[in-house]
Amino acid sequence: MLPEARERAVLLTDVHTELHLDLTSTEDFGVEATISFGCTQPGAATFLELNGGTDVTLDGTPAPYADGRIALTDLGESNTVRVTARMPYVTDGDGMTVTVDPADGERYVCAHTSMDIAQKVVPCFDQPDIKTTFTVRVTAPSHWTVLANGPLEGRTSGDGADTWAFGTTPPFSSYLFTLVGGPWVSVTWDEPYAPAPGGTLPFGWHARASQGRELQRDAEELRRITSACFQHYTTIFEPEYPYADYQQVFAPGLNWGAMEFPGCVVFRDQALTQGTPTELERQWLASTIAHEMAHMWFGDLVTMRWWEDSWLNESFADFMGYDVAGVAAGYTDAWTSAAITRKPAGYRADRRRSTHPVAEDTDKIVDVDTAFANFDMITYAKGNAALAQLGHWLGDEDFLAGVNKHLTTHAFGNADLAAFLDSLDAATDKDVRGWAEAWLRSTGFDTLRVTRDDDGVPVLSREGSRSHRLTVSAYDDAMRLVDSRDVHLGDEPVRLEELAGRVVVPNSGDETFAVVRPDEQSWAAITAGLSAVESQLTRAMLWWTAIDLCESQVIGVDELVDLADRHLRPETHPLVFEGVMRGLQSVTRRYASPADAAAHLAVVADIARGAVEGGDPVLAPGASRVLARTSADRDFLVGWLGRDDVDQAVRWAAVHRLAELGDDSWIGPEEQRDRSVSGHHAALTARAAVPTPEAKAAAWAQLMGGELGSHEFDAVGAGFWGWGQADLVRPYLQRYVTDGLDLARHSGQAMGDVIGDAFPVLPLPADVRRELRAAVATALEGDVPTVLARSWNDSLDDLDRTLWTP
Repeated sequence: MLPEARERAVLLTDVHTELHLDLTSTEDFGVEATISFGCTQPGAATFLELNGGTDVTLDGTPAPYADGRIALTDLGESNTVRVTARMPYVTDGDGMTVTVDPADGERYVCAHTSMDIAQKVVPCFDQPDIKTTFTVRVTAPSHWTVLANGPLEGRTSGDGADTWAFGTTPPFSSYLFTLVGGPWVSVTWDEPYAPAPGGTLPFGWHARASQGRELQRDAEELRRITSACFQHYTTIFEPEYPYADYQQVFAPGLNWGAMEFPGCVVFRDQALTQGTPTELERQWLASTIAHEMAHMWFGDLVTMRWWEDSWLNESFADFMGYDVAGVAAGYTDAWTSAAITRKPAGYRADRRRSTHPVAEDTDKIVDVDTAFANFDMITYAKGNAALAQLGHWLGDEDFLAGVNKHLTTHAFGNADLAAFLDSLDAATDKDVRGWAEAWLRSTGFDTLRVTRDDDGVPVLSREGSRSHRLTVSAYDDAMRLVDSRDVHLGDEPVRLEELAGRVVVPNSGDETFAVVRPDEQSWAAITAGLSAVESQLTRAMLWWTAIDLCESQVIGVDELVDLADRHLRPETHPLVFEGVMRGLQSVTRRYASPADAAAHLAVVADIARGAVEGGDPVLAPGASRVLARTSADRDFLVGWLGRDDVDQAVRWAAVHRLAELGDDSWIGPEEQRDRSVSGHHAALTARAAVPTPEAKAAAWAQLMGGELGSHEFDAVGAGFWGWGQADLVRPYLQRYVTDGLDLARHSGQAMGDVIGDAFPVLPLPADVRRELRAAVATALEGDVPTVLARSWNDSLDDLDRTLWTP
């Protein structure tokens, strides 16, 4: 924690913020703010943050204002600060973000804050351990709907503009402030909740006007998930729901997948898909709804004291998201999705030099950009897995008792790791501090290895330092389950005498965070009979094991693709099918040589085609997208585009693939057919994929020109490094480093992040990979903005794994 932030937290008390924001101008927006607070040391000085404001006054007198700070001196016991300003809109998602919908020309304005972004919208004490109430009024065009953190209390009509008044909120951290305005379409209802006045709370889902059809299509399921999760949380958590309503908005321009603004959760608008969502997309949305709702308690009611404990927000919400999507919302295979998509991201993150403890050291978080970079798959996926293991070890009753002690003790305040462990200690006699030291305060993951002794008895041992409670399952040679047992594995190996002669699969329930290395006998049976394993969760864990073995170069890409050729074709579970398909494409992009990639893609496309033609409606959406993106059969793709019954997402995938193969004639007509925001982005991606020098030059100028919003940058970057284009894009590998660095130096967190995401990942010859590695490594020796440096170091580690020779 920065010294000045620590000092300010001690100095300030009882903060209240009143705001009037005027969104009627398209040039900039107006802010009128009154902030009152107490001071524990009268006569002291502190500051407010406000970035980009003009005409700042303090009690009617121009205030000292420089470098984003308003100086506050000679404070009294109680103080009132008044600020007026005109502030700029942004398009990069870091601040008051304006979006014009290409479908209908309608304008949307959303205050996307988080981290240290609130100061780009309103004056605030911008640190998580200073909480304030908010009382907000918003003046906006009269045909808009405005939503904010507080409940709507009134609306006053004016001359072409209305003023919306929202009720005072409970105290929360400034990074959680938001408002969203535009001609939203809405689905609302009164959610039963006994503690609320009248016994109900206002709930709603909202989307852009052009997404009205999709919102109505999904409204029943969105409401069902929301209600089921809310009733579950308000049953298991002892503190009451802290806010007066609960709105959820599919908003344009958000840089995060979703954000837990109290009472007004915002999701990326792409989450409301145009066509039929795949099963992974459906599960992701359900677990994200549950994730963000968990934040109303973990993060909003009780907030980490400083950013090193962001895991107290995100690890808990990620764990609760998957768990509650399953136990309450009916997505009973949520943990299968985690096993094949979420946890692998955690393992990959834990292998990199940027790995860090789930509960990071305070002195490592030197600034907010460093904290931003730590919102990663250590904090999310690994932290989620660690908490799942904690719950499995403690038992549900003690785990929930500790959680409720934590939430009750620190309601409307802040907490850290020590406070959480105090709460757990009060609920169990187990050594939770020792557990935390092993799981939350150390890096890396263990390897669970099976060997056989001279008598053929399987022996389970651990390479690492953590204790694990997990399920070990035994199978016959045809991979039929014959036995399972609960095992506690610590320093000493565990002999599994009753499983002698059997195929042994440790962590078959995927309860712990550790990679698995089966013995030779078991692996031979697994590779021969993987598709016969009855449990989809175990199949998912075994498929990840195979992918991990390939990424560790124990088996080759050709062996992994062959395994899929034999065992993914009969797969009937959509989450396993889609997850493995993602893994196959990722491994092929990173590890295959250009000479082999086309053959691997052909197998992937053929497996997908088999699933599409097999007629299983739950497999078809995911398989269709894979087929459209990987097929080299141009006539087939063109035929798909000639039909009216093909899903819009599949159509754009086919247009992208045809462009990548050299036929860009379908981009313009499809763009005219689909004038949505997602269509605009898909057209950018497809044009960037066209394999001509002229197209690449135009796409590059667009990518690095500094005019794109973060989502548009993502879209162009996603198309530029095309399958089979290694020779064509080679001149841009070095330019990615130099031009990307120059752009990042003139941009903020969000753009640094998406520049890093656009790192060249495609099948490249080994010598070209080495050239790319050298260019990135040289750049990192100089001055690289923190967020981009973190991303490039991660990509460098991933690249090194492809170049490593076992």
